[in-house]
Amino acid sequence: MAEGFKDHFSGVAEGYQAFRPEYPAALFDWLSEVAPARCRAVDLGCGTGQASVALAAHFSEVVGLDPSADQIARAKPHPRVSYRVAPAEATGLERESADLVIAAQAFHWFDPERLHPELARIGRRRAVFAAFTYDLCRVAPAVDAAIDRLYRDVLGPYWPPERVHVDAAYRTLPFPWPEIEAPSLRMDESWTLGRFLGYLGTWSAVSAYRKKTGDDPVAAAADLRAAWGPPETARLVTWKLTIRAGRIASPAGAVTLP
Repeated sequence: MAEGFKDHFSGVAEGYQAFRPEYPAALFDWLSEVAPARCRAVDLGCGTGQASVALAAHFSEVVGLDPSADQIARAKPHPRVSYRVAPAEATGLERESADLVIAAQAFHWFDPERLHPELARIGRRRAVFAAFTYDLCRVAPAVDAAIDRLYRDVLGPYWPPERVHVDAAYRTLPFPWPEIEAPSLRMDESWTLGRFLGYLGTWSAVSAYRKKTGDDPVAAAADLRAAWGPPETARLVTWKLTIRAGRIASPAGAVTLP
């Protein structure tokens, strides 16, 4: 396990694989278009490989890296994807070996001072780094109100401090590369209540709450169940997707921090 690694997800790796929403195909179409070539893509903080497998439709080779061995053990297999246990800041990859590097809902966990030089080291000329994140989901006004109460009033003290960067759509994180204008995209899923509650159970704050109190805040969210209606009712769940992308312009091993 990497030094300094804050493991918020190993305990919910199975749920993470089963319940996280899927990224839109248009995202990976766009990433493959802006990358200078389609030889190797690298997925930092890959979790169970959701984005890694999606990249494999466009790149000859994909390397998925995550500091959690539990996540890697549950990663989705694909003939063009290889997985390794490694942190984003010390990938162990060859110098100038990546055309595209991504961080899917993971950028806020990384140490910028160590990440930036590592990206400059592994990126080929004009390689692209793209970090994307999604905000709090929206369903319907009554359901949204219950989600907001759970997110802020119940779980507020249990969110790790890095969560503020997700709420700020990653605009609070250093990004020293020339940025590329990204498309406006969203994620849509049609879920029953059971599927939605499974997703809530993957939140890092839910895990922290359970460990601290011994109670399950998702199971206790009666207002959410009432607002949803019959459990078998499928509702459209939507997340706005934010993308920050730029070209790793600095020479390998040299990057200027802001």
